[in-house]
Amino acid sequence: MASTKIRALDAGIELVGTEGLRALTHVRVDDRAALPRGSTSNWFRTRDALFSGVIDHIVDREMAAVTARAPVTAAELVEQLAALVEFTTGENRTLTTARLALFMEASHNPTLRQSVAAGRAAMEASMHAVLQRLGVGESHRVAAAAAIMACAEGQILHRIARGDTSDPRPTFDVVVRGALG
Repeated sequence: MASTKIRALDAGIELVGTEGLRALTHVRVDDRAALPRGSTSNWFRTRDALFSGVIDHIVDREMAAVTARAPVTAAELVEQLAALVEFTTGENRTLTTARLALFMEASHNPTLRQSVAAGRAAMEASMHAVLQRLGVGESHRVAAAAAIMACAEGQILHRIARGDTSDPRPTFDVVVRGALG
């Protein structure tokens, strides 16, 4: 059984992912998580702290999915990226929608921007390790990781915001081969 704090964070993700940022209040999180009133504000004193807590929880959940199995070929990386797009825009759509809403909030919220940047750094480190195993040299690895991640983020955004259902594999193939080349 999840701790009450995890239940609150999961409820926060669900609220933002289904109803938008305005729904993320301490009282609404307590209600959604079936917690006594005031529970969420004990862990996250301010709304910014609640935003950051939810972002950090999203990163923790996403990193568990991202680091599951490292690809050993370019074709495997393309397939894993395509599977990631399918997962994040299908089964995990609510969490992804919450992440995107919080990312937009971070554009004018310096506190939240720090949490987003920390999450991005963790994801980049994971991609750097994948690229290193695939033989990408250190001098090229930062740009290669940025290109692949930007492509994945764009594919995910288009699926969530525009309902794009096109196969991401051809695009990933071009970007991954360029990154490895």
